[in-house]
Amino acid sequence: MPDFPVLPSMSLVPSMKRQLPLNTISASIAGAVILLSAGLTVLTRQPGWVIGGVVMALLVHMSLKMCNSWQRVLVLRAGKVQGLRGPGLFLIVPFLDQIDAVVDQRIRTVPVHTRQTLTRDTTPVDVDAVVFWMVHDPLRAITELDNYEGSVSMVALTTLREVVGSSDLATLLEDRRRIDGELRDLIESKTREWGVTVQAVEIRDVQLPDSLQDAMSRQAQAERERAARVTLASAEREVAHELAQAAKTYEASPIALQILQINRIFEMNKNRGTTILMPTTMADAMTSATAFAAAMQTVQPEAGAPAATGEVSG
Repeated sequence: MPDFPVLPSMSLVPSMKRQLPLNTISASIAGAVILLSAGLTVLTRQPGWVIGGVVMALLVHMSLKMCNSWQRVLVLRAGKVQGLRGPGLFLIVPFLDQIDAVVDQRIRTVPVHTRQTLTRDTTPVDVDAVVFWMVHDPLRAITELDNYEGSVSMVALTTLREVVGSSDLATLLEDRRRIDGELRDLIESKTREWGVTVQAVEIRDVQLPDSLQDAMSRQAQAERERAARVTLASAEREVAHELAQAAKTYEASPIALQILQINRIFEMNKNRGTTILMPTTMADAMTSATAFAAAMQTVQPEAGAPAATGEVSG
């Protein structure tokens, strides 16, 4: 039975454990109150100003809170939901109100990994995916779920297993965009009621067993070899067609065939020291073509050659 992956550390920490940023404003006001009370104590020589200043500083520090622009704070008053506060500065009633959770509304990522998951055609694969999500309703995410971050991770894992089990291996390898869209729709349909929106889901990698990779490699090599042989056969068929057309041309003109033969012999005899043996009948057939070519050169002299003139002396 495959082991479930360990969820990322961020999803193991409940959202209510997140802390507010350091409130320098309330600390500065509290410090100013203490300094003012100390100054009044020095002037009036009454220690009550110091005690009152310390109490006032503590009340200011406990009542004046601050959160960042991407954070929302759930405030409980005597155990009942008072509402969301933030962003910026806000006031709470000391000793009566308490901050129960701080929600981060930025887009976050959750890596999901499935091990040895069977596809629809019974092929074991390891799939890595990333889920991009954000909290659009912090109140529902906090009040309806104990740990919405861990819930999103578990829903993404189970949905990924369902989609992989209902898809063929070829679909996972070739049609990832459609699988990504299907995963996003399925996960969002489950998490929208919790106040969580899934922005996107992307499959990073699909790992296959080594034996299956070897088999697919041999299959691809066989396909390439078959395509090469088909291409070679097609080229030979075209060459044969052209040769058939050339044969018809030479059949209609025997002189052209003989001139071609002479040209071939000339090309073969370019290198010195080459000896060519040919049948006597072939040499006799070339005689007429040679005579015809010599006659043509005699009848048609080269253009621009001066005519021979002069007298023959006896």
